[in-house]
Amino acid sequence: MTSRKTADKKKSQTGQLRIVAGNWRSRLLQIADVPGLQPTSIRIRETLFNWLAPRIHGAKCLDLCAGTGALGLEALSRGASRVVFVERSAVAAKYLDLNIASLGASGTEIHNVDAAKYLQESPVEAFDVIFLDPPFADDLYDELCRLLATEGWLATDARVYIEMDGNQPEVRMPENWRVLKNKTAGKVRYLMAAVSD
Repeated sequence: MTSRKTADKKKSQTGQLRIVAGNWRSRLLQIADVPGLQPTSIRIRETLFNWLAPRIHGAKCLDLCAGTGALGLEALSRGASRVVFVERSAVAAKYLDLNIASLGASGTEIHNVDAAKYLQESPVEAFDVIFLDPPFADDLYDELCRLLATEGWLATDARVYIEMDGNQPEVRMPENWRVLKNKTAGKVRYLMAAVSD
């Protein structure tokens, strides 16, 4: 995840993440003390999961650059059947594992590895929903989108969520992706793309 000011800091205690809705609504989870690590804001998560409401139940999700795991945990709370978390920080991955255990969540995997390396070297699995929220400064969007599209990670009619700094240039998306939603909250731009054959 990325360094940004979020509504979570005003609405929950420092160092904690609040699940917005679903089976674990209002549960507070611990956030690793890793520089620059912040969850996606509550406001943005509410909007995102309103977009995904018709398709999140039973979905297989990939949370790339998972950070706090805010997006994947919210998806599980709302009925996703499986979430694979990919996070390169060992400390953040450890906290994510502890939070998953505290929820008694099933259908999860955590991979403590760089996102591009994961997409290039791991056994391929097709996902219905992909959350893509890398550190804003790392300029990973184009490469990760390319790998998702070319390596077989996308299920038929998949959705890809992308979150970025509002000042960053547009992501170069594969030709068969189309933007369905595109919004801004403060300095953060976030969008939903649909993937067609």
